[in-house]
Amino acid sequence: MTVGHRGKTPWLPPRWFIRLAWSVHRGVYRFFGGKVVLWRPRPDGWGTLRLTTTGRRTGRQRSVIVGYFEDGPNLVSLAMNGWGEGEPAWWLNLQAHPDATIHLVDGRRLVRGHAATGDERLRLWARWREIDTNLDAYAALRPSETAVVVLEPSPDAPDTFRHT
Repeated sequence: MTVGHRGKTPWLPPRWFIRLAWSVHRGVYRFFGGKVVLWRPRPDGWGTLRLTTTGRRTGRQRSVIVGYFEDGPNLVSLAMNGWGEGEPAWWLNLQAHPDATIHLVDGRRLVRGHAATGDERLRLWARWREIDTNLDAYAALRPSETAVVVLEPSPDAPDTFRHT
């Protein structure tokens, strides 16, 4: 599932449209119980998961649908905020409270999130670039670096990430 073409100037819809799409996506998730909006990543693409974090200020549970790919037992996402300014709330929440829950097509998992750094970040960014050949152009739209977020199995959770 390759998005864009290398070298093309990326186009983004207006911010209000992106926010509306997020709201519609959440509504579809609730209506269909996740059966429509969650999918496993394909070898040349990404999948979607529902991430539930603890609010950094409220302590309430907050959920969002994010794209990901698998890296061994870990799942990898980008904290891109729709390629807009600022960090997405889910990433700020995860930084404050790294333990979270994800819902995949085949069930619920407990994870701990962290930002990839150094060689790990370079390797995972390169993998995202294989999936989205226009990744660097989209990332250049943001005033700050886009965090590569690693969701690793929680030490308290059984090893259930591997799909058979």
